[in-house]
Amino acid sequence: MKILVFGRTGQLATEVQRRAGPHELDIRGSQDADFTDPEACAAIIAATDADAVINTSAYTAVDKAESDGDTARLVNAATPARLAEAAAAKGIPFVHVSTDYVFDGSGDRPFAPDHPTAPLGAYGRTKLEGEEAIRAAGGTHAILRTSWVVSAHGNNFVKTMLRLGRERDRLTIVADQIGGPTPAAALADACLAAAEQLAADPSKSGTYHVSGGPDVSWADFAREIFAQAGISCEVADIPSSDYPTPAKRPLNSRMDNSATEAAFGFPRPDWKAGLADILADLAEDKA
Repeated sequence: MKILVFGRTGQLATEVQRRAGPHELDIRGSQDADFTDPEACAAIIAATDADAVINTSAYTAVDKAESDGDTARLVNAATPARLAEAAAAKGIPFVHVSTDYVFDGSGDRPFAPDHPTAPLGAYGRTKLEGEEAIRAAGGTHAILRTSWVVSAHGNNFVKTMLRLGRERDRLTIVADQIGGPTPAAALADACLAAAEQLAADPSKSGTYHVSGGPDVSWADFAREIFAQAGISCEVADIPSSDYPTPAKRPLNSRMDNSATEAAFGFPRPDWKAGLADILADLAEDKA
């Protein structure tokens, strides 16, 4: 099948291109799809002959969104809304990626897709607005909420830890935020699977979770990164209150992936195996 993909160089877009297999991709990056221009992006879908659309683009600068809410809302809400409407008008599936930040992070149980939302900041609010608009568009869609995305590409926690771990003997890392690191490769596989299966069975439309397991703290995630990379760096646990940020982070980012497996046959990704693959990719890039 032919898939129109919004996004070219981000972590997820890169992996979608790497893992597309037999699918033909029409890639639209920032140079030919301005995500601050909803109508221009919708026009791309109106003119496409693709069988499905995957949107990997987003405004993900969580802290900057607190002071740049207008841009965040354009990219995370207004443009996805028009994309979903345009896809609905064409009768083709629309796959969109959202975030654990739509929840308030309370409690210690995994959030199910139908759990009440209550975002803590501008980023989560704009992503939630995007979700609501996609549902309202009335077309075939899958909203895939994810968390803590990592890969060998771009900027992410794994690459930051590798750099800092080699530079320092000791790091202080937040230990009271718990969630599921998600390899971008696994998320790409989920996006591609959703696009393919929705084209065959629109009744699978809905909101799903794709987050890696097992759940872990940032501090313990860092320890595993150092262990797999063979880096000797001590990790000291600190609370979130010791690392203040403009945007408040959810303490609980655990997400229930069972509906995703039931609908698409896509099991919860193993982030430790994904981490090993990421480290192998980085080593290959250096070779």
